Order: sequence, then C-alpha cells, then structure tokens
Amino acid sequence: MRIDVLTLFPEIVLAPLSESIIKRAQAQGIAEINAHNIRDWAEGKHRKTDDYLCGGGQGMLLKPEPIFAAIEELRSENSHVVLMTPQGRQLKQQKVAQLSQLDHLIILCGHYEGVDQRVIDTLVDEEISLGDYVLTNGAIAAAVLTDAIVRLLPGALGDARSPEDESFSDPNLLEAPAYTKPIDFRGMKVPDVLTSGHHAKIASWKKEKALARTKQNRPDLLR
Repeated sequence: MRIDVLTLFPEIVLAPLSESIIKRAQAQGIAEINAHNIRDWAEGKHRKTDDYLCGGGQGMLLKPEPIFAAIEELRSENSHVVLMTPQGRQLKQQKVAQLSQLDHLIILCGHYEGVDQRVIDTLVDEEISLGDYVLTNGAIAAAVLTDAIVRLLPGALGDARSPEDESFSDPNLLEAPAYTKPIDFRGMKVPDVLTSGHHAKIASWKKEKALARTKQNRPDLLR
C-alpha cells in the first residue's frame, strides 16, 4: 500500500512513523509512506500557501492552487483522498480497516483555519476527524491515521491474529485486561483462570471483563 501525505510539516508526519512496527513494515515493502510539502507546488517568489478568509474572519486558510496541483500530480485511478479535519466524521476502527484495503491513499492535512472549500468539493473523497478537539495541524492526525492503517496490513504485525483481540475489533466492546509474568508481583496476582490452561474458561473470563471495562469506560458503545 502507498500512502502520500500532503502537509506543510512533513517531518511531523514521518517522525513517529520511523520506528518500531511501522518502520519494519516500510523496510519489508508492506507499505510505502511519503510526506510531501504542499509548498513545493506553490508558485511565486515566496511560494505562498495561505491567505486571508474571504468575507472576513480570524486566521488564515490554505489556498487551493498548490493543493490542486499536488493532488492532480499524485493521484491515479486507484487513489482515495482523505482530508484530516475536525469537521470530518470521527474515525472508527471499521473505517481504518476499510482504508487498509486501498492501494493508494492521499491524506491532506488541514492547517490554520483549514482548506479552501473548493478543494473539499472537487478533490476530497471523505473528511475524517480523530475526535471532538482541535490539533495545531493535521500532520499529527495524519500520522495517527497512517499508523492505524499500516499496522493492519498483512504481515505488518508479524502475527495475523494480533488485531483480532484488540479494542474495537468488536465495535461495541473494549479489550479485556491483560497480564504477564511474574504471576505474583508485590502481592498482586494474575487471575487464576489465566494460568489454568482452560481455554473455554479463559475466553468466558475475557468476555466478562471486556464487558465490565466497556460499561465503566465507554458505556456509549453498549447503547
């Protein structure tokens, strides 16, 4: 899978994607991740990428010209363009799974007050938000989305079963508590059922604890 990120801050995108699982996925050819500076497509002496809002208002808006030029150069028939914006639909694991099936994803990062609406109307296939809060720029959000996608690609985690038992693999249930050795740490013991070797009882325990954690932390998932 190829992911091209368009941003004013390529380094912010690439920094967290240059370690651990995502680094290995790139080295193995599972994913190709590129971060491009929108300014490279800007024209004029100063390569201006933003301007004041028409109709007034605070802040600056990313101009359409360099974004159109960038996406038109990078896009192919199989490309899917996503805009990271607080106005988008909130990201869920099911959407991450859908995006991981694509051949080519272009992620456009908003900045300042966002992007010119003509970019959204003409070039963007969908708008995605990480949640009901605002970040300094979309580069951080793009890195999060890229990480979530790449780890689902076949071979990225090294164990095809790994994503199946995580939170949100079931959209209505969080992951059950997890333990490792030592079995007894400062008087706090691993639940006996997890060392029993009884797989049916372990599965039942995990389901019960996952439900309890969901009720406590995310009761909205059970409605």
